[in-house]
Amino acid sequence: MAAAGQPELIVAADAEALARAAAERVMARIAANAGRIAICLTGGSSPKKLYQLLGSDAWRGKIPWDRVHWFIGDERFVPESDPLNNMAVARATFLDRNAPSGHIHPIPTAAESPDQSAETYARELQAFYGSESLDPARPLFDLVLMGAGPDGHTASLFPGYPEIEEMQRWVVGVPKANVAPFVPRVSLTLPVLASCREMLFEIAGHDKQPILTRLLNGETLPAVRARSNGETVWLVDQAALPEEIRGGR
Repeated sequence: MAAAGQPELIVAADAEALARAAAERVMARIAANAGRIAICLTGGSSPKKLYQLLGSDAWRGKIPWDRVHWFIGDERFVPESDPLNNMAVARATFLDRNAPSGHIHPIPTAAESPDQSAETYARELQAFYGSESLDPARPLFDLVLMGAGPDGHTASLFPGYPEIEEMQRWVVGVPKANVAPFVPRVSLTLPVLASCREMLFEIAGHDKQPILTRLLNGETLPAVRARSNGETVWLVDQAALPEEIRGGR
């Protein structure tokens, strides 16, 4: 196990093996907590195979749905009916058929602005947690799922944007995205994402090679700065590995 805050690199053979490994880690975190469980989901393409697995007949029966609450690390400021809505994809893929409706916590996008949406979601997180300040000894989440964009962003925290430096607010509005789709976003901040027992990055596919190379070289990109106060894992497939690392394995 990696030291707190330091990433552990785990390599899966392919995208399917990566999804299975991620599902096993989700189940391990659920099994480690006999009480109320909080999992923070991620959007984008990285988790889709994982979500399909969790909703499959082989896996959904293993999840104690009545004890698990599902949040999300960031959202595109579009209606819930929009195909770009991250939580809508997760709901359609596995949540709505299995989770109690009160255990699904989407970022509200019907607000007047991303900032207002951020304030509303921050209050919801704080009510769930039972405090307006985070205690390092009591993580908010059991597991936070993350991805890495082509520019090194994670959640909707983009390199060079002021939101990446926010250390006080729990959730922030992001007026403009750095990559497509170029719609406003709402994102949890680094300290809130860090309040977890495990932060699990999924990085898969040959198109992720360039950014994974930069991350492994330690560039101070958001995906490098995002660290759990507990365990941080980078779960990658062979296709995403830089050639020099793949050749040495």
